[in-house]
Order: sequence, then structure tokens, then C-alpha cells
Amino acid sequence: MSKNQILDFEKPIIDLEEKISEMKTLSESLDIEDAISSLTEKAEQLKVDIYNNLTRWQRVQIARHPERPITSDYIANIFTDFQELFGDRTFRNDPAIMGGIAKLGGIDVMVIGHQKGRDTKSNLYRNFGMPNPEGYRKALRLMKMAEKFGKPVITLLDTPGAYPGLEAEERGQAEAIARNLLEMARLKVPILSIVIGEGASGGAIGIGQGDKVLMMENAWYSVIAPESCSSILWRSWDYKEQAAESLKLTAKDLIEINVIDKIIKEPIGGAHKNHKATYDFVYKAIKSELDKLIKQDTKDLIKARRKRYKSLGVWTETQIQNQTTATEN
Repeated sequence: MSKNQILDFEKPIIDLEEKISEMKTLSESLDIEDAISSLTEKAEQLKVDIYNNLTRWQRVQIARHPERPITSDYIANIFTDFQELFGDRTFRNDPAIMGGIAKLGGIDVMVIGHQKGRDTKSNLYRNFGMPNPEGYRKALRLMKMAEKFGKPVITLLDTPGAYPGLEAEERGQAEAIARNLLEMARLKVPILSIVIGEGASGGAIGIGQGDKVLMMENAWYSVIAPESCSSILWRSWDYKEQAAESLKLTAKDLIEINVIDKIIKEPIGGAHKNHKATYDFVYKAIKSELDKLIKQDTKDLIKARRKRYKSLGVWTETQIQNQTTATEN
């Protein structure tokens, strides 16, 4: 890992690992095996202590790590026989949304996800994973194709938001997202959504209205990004950490209020530390939920899906009647 990819809270771990590496070099001429072993144990315990007590903002940073697996990585390592499909049949192909037919453990599926880049050039091409209206329309086209052939839909959410540019609004950004929500609510095949990184606002929910919603341990999912929230409330990005705390956007927060259904464990240090283990965790979680969903009757599936989303944000107001005690003179 290069120095510019090390997060601030990871520095104590990196410093210890570098010291261990130096000591191993010296061990060829000095008897310091016990010291190396002791320091290695200390480093492992430090990892556990740090990553088990991350703040919400620190998890946001991990979700954005440039080495974290993205949609194309999961497609290449979890699915087989992937055939990418392009275009919305109206305007153009949006590279910020990737999708196509594939197999997952022998099951034919339609997989769709936000696609970021790996460097400046690819991020510009992918618009940093921020879809235009044609991206959502492409996603809907693929979902309707999956419905036609009776194939379940799997969506991977990882976006800082729908593209907010003027041209996107001119082409109907809000309508495209709203249309997807309407159609997904009544789609006659199972929909399984997984938040793999960033899940920002309508940009995420535009392809994320699943029968079940899973979320990576260090992903985030919220109506707004911490920086944008800070900018609105404090007129500055300087309060992004406070905003992250108030938004309660982590997997642990969201499973408590039933916004998501399951947390997918990540390797210690985050998904970017061990891609192979991450793919194993995600594959098992998806396969387990998919096996259950495909057994459900279509009418029951749609009914349960609608009930799930209608119940989100429901609250009850309790009226307390004040009683005045009259005092007799």
C-alpha cells in the first residue's frame, strides 16, 4: 500500500508493521525472534482494537478507499459467464452503471451496479460512479428483461450520488429515479441489493429497492453524504465528522432500524486489505439470501416488498393529556 493510501487511523499499525519488517531483516544476525513475536502480537491486537472501535467517519473513509473492490471486481470474482449489456435505448450508454446477465452458483441472474474507476482517467470515464438519467433507464431496461425471462436481479450499490449536473436534470434525473422505484416495487422477480461501498441518497436507492438489502460492514448508506450535510447545516465541510455521527449511516446503525436486513462481515482492516476473503464473504451472503428469495411465490414476494418499504420511517405519536390538580382553599 502506498503512503498516500494510508488512512490517518491506520498509521500506528503501519508504523509497527514497518518496525517488525526492519527487525526481521536484523534477525539474520541477531537473536531477536522473541521480540519480533511479541511485537507481531501487539500489532495484531492493535488492529483489532482500532477496527472494532471505528467512528462513523472512519468507516466512511474505508468505504471510499481507492483499493476497495468495486462492482466490476465482484462481477469478475463472484459471478461467472457475465455478458455485459449496454444502453438505455433512448439516449446513450452510461458507464456509471454496469450490468448484464451472469450466473451465481449455477443460478441465472441479472447483475447491475454502480461502477467507479480505479484512477483519474477511468473515474472521469465512469463519472466517479454518479449515474445520469440514462444510467437508471439502462438499469430499468435490464430489470424488465430479467422479469421477462424470470431471472432474479442483484444490484450492487456504490455511488456518492446521482449526477447533479444541469444536463442530467434536463434529461429527467428525478423522473428516472422515481420511475425505477415504481417499477421495482412491482417487479415480478426477486431483487437482492447489496451496499458494497457508498450508498448516497436517491443515487443509491434508484437501483436499490430490494426484497432484501445487505450491507458491507464498512459501507455507508444515507440520504446525504457527511460533507454535504455539513455544508448545509454548518455552511462548511469542517463538520463532516459530526455530520457522520448524527446521520447514523453505518451498517450497525441501519440494521437496528430495519433499513437493512443483514451485515456482511469484512476482513480485519476492511475489504481493501483482503479481496479474496471479501469475495468469499459476499458470495456466501448473496447465495444464502438468493436461495430463499427464489423459492417465494411471486405475489407473496411483491406483497412483502411493498410492506417492507411502507414500514420504513413509520412512527407513532403518543398523546399525553396534562392533568391539572385543583386545590381547594
